[in-house]
Amino acid sequence: MVTNIRSLGLNGIHGYEVSVECFLSRGLPSFDIVGLPDAAVKEARERVRAVIKSCGFTFPVSRITVNLAPADRKKAGTVYDLPVMLGILTAAEVIDNLPEDAAFIGELSLSGELRPVRGSLSMALAAVRSGIKKIFLPAKNAAEASYAEEAEIYPAGHVMDVIRHLRGEALIESERPRPYAPRREGLPDFSEVKGQENAKRALEVAAAGGHNILMTGPPGSGKSMLASRLPSIFPDMTREEAMETTEIHSIAGMTGEESPVVFSRPFRAPHHTVSPMGLAGGGSSPRPGEISLAHNGVLFLDELPEFSRSALEILRQPMETGEASISRASGSVTYPARFMLVAAMNPCRCGWHGHPSGRCRCAETEVRRYRSRISGPLLDRIDMFVNVRSLEFSELSARSSAEPSSAVRDRVNKARERQRERAGSGASQLNSRMGQKEMNEFCRLDEESERLLGAAYLKLGLTARSYDKTLRVARTIADLDGSERIQTRHIAEALQYRISDPRIEEY
Repeated sequence: MVTNIRSLGLNGIHGYEVSVECFLSRGLPSFDIVGLPDAAVKEARERVRAVIKSCGFTFPVSRITVNLAPADRKKAGTVYDLPVMLGILTAAEVIDNLPEDAAFIGELSLSGELRPVRGSLSMALAAVRSGIKKIFLPAKNAAEASYAEEAEIYPAGHVMDVIRHLRGEALIESERPRPYAPRREGLPDFSEVKGQENAKRALEVAAAGGHNILMTGPPGSGKSMLASRLPSIFPDMTREEAMETTEIHSIAGMTGEESPVVFSRPFRAPHHTVSPMGLAGGGSSPRPGEISLAHNGVLFLDELPEFSRSALEILRQPMETGEASISRASGSVTYPARFMLVAAMNPCRCGWHGHPSGRCRCAETEVRRYRSRISGPLLDRIDMFVNVRSLEFSELSARSSAEPSSAVRDRVNKARERQRERAGSGASQLNSRMGQKEMNEFCRLDEESERLLGAAYLKLGLTARSYDKTLRVARTIADLDGSERIQTRHIAEALQYRISDPRIEEY
């Protein structure tokens, strides 16, 4: 007898339907799983055999063949334990045929308990697209999967709960869809940062337009403190952004029963010893790296020149395309990676080059060698550069409180709203992602502004890419100013954020 159980699988962050076909036939007893299973899927044979016996059923003495279709896609993980077991019991006529509009996912313990799996939200969304109405899964995955609002989610703690429900003996209560409610608890505030008004203004502009930014300054000037407060001035994520971000974090195993959905924008700050694979993602079974975990949020790289050259160069393509493509022998996957890069560095290896105290002892050749660790093509992809100076004693000892993040966030929200209205339903709703067509339409300059930008282009040695980035930053400054057109003062401020480029400025 052949049975067909609907299940789900993952390819990158996207789910797809998998048919678990079970066939019991005469012959020497055996148990084979085909359809490009990995080692974890093959090991389901022993788990399923033990669970069937531990639940009081008789394991069929037959030739058992399980096919995971489509057979040309590699199947990975422990998500197929539950459907394989149900397929065998149905083929052995222990339980009746399963409903055609239901899918089953979950890992089994040897005693029959259902353990959580990764990517439940992605699979639930794929189930909705495939016309599946009911999903049976581990109870700890139910909260996350419930955000796929058009599917009925049935949480189960034990495989016998599923069997009793299918027999009509004890029905499982479905998980109610949860409303999307973004939260901001625990974010550090800009009001805690004393001084550094120039750097705060630069971060406000960067947040408003989604621009990449590099802060340079001596140790203790507040670069890391400023960067960690950047999420507090970002707008709340839309539901679509939150679902997409959650899919990535779920596949990485970073969601759970207590935190099923990523409500606040990610802030990822990997250590400078991170490997290229840790940054971009990969592995024998590819997993998302830091640049994908920072999707729709911030990737903060402190001590930028201390990162390995190979790791930094990986950033170049994702910064342009917004995607991280990983190719391995087992296949290729593409993860979203639209992040805002915030980087910080010291002016030299000791950190004090150009400081009024004169404590730096680095030779000029050492300073140039230190800065040259960051390649020109990578620097060219950074929109804004800002110097973060050391604070004076009077600034540190001042008791007056600085502007709170809520006030800055209001301005950022208004600027982003102008960008959304201007872009309409297009994908390039942030100024930093404007294409050439949008720039020609929305970044027109008057004669005075064009002369200023032309003179700066020659004097600063700007490239075509840095020219475009200057225009995009100027457009963001104009949006913060509430101006329909880019004016000369907006170009002048945007150029100020190019002068501190390590390739231009001499400290």
